[in-house]
Amino acid sequence: MAVRMRRGSGNVFVDVGFPPEEAAHLLIRSDLMITLNQAIEDRGLTQVRAAKVLGVSQPRVSALRRGKIDQFSIDALVELLARLGVSVTVQTKKRTRVA
Repeated sequence: MAVRMRRGSGNVFVDVGFPPEEAAHLLIRSDLMITLNQAIEDRGLTQVRAAKVLGVSQPRVSALRRGKIDQFSIDALVELLARLGVSVTVQTKKRTRVA
């Protein structure tokens, strides 16, 4: 049986069926969560130590580490990154076609 492949849209959340606006938010939040988790790993922080550095509870760090994307807003993730000394830059670009 041949496997059919289809080119992705560039946003996995769109590809799995989320509305474009929600998919855009999910993509931003997932990118921020990945960066935050990487920063925690790079510093060798335990969840308890990360919680102290970030000013949140250990269960909150656990939710972050487990990828509970629905529990974090873009604002919250940017704030947590700032507490680790990571700056966030926003870049916009015009879409080539509007649906």
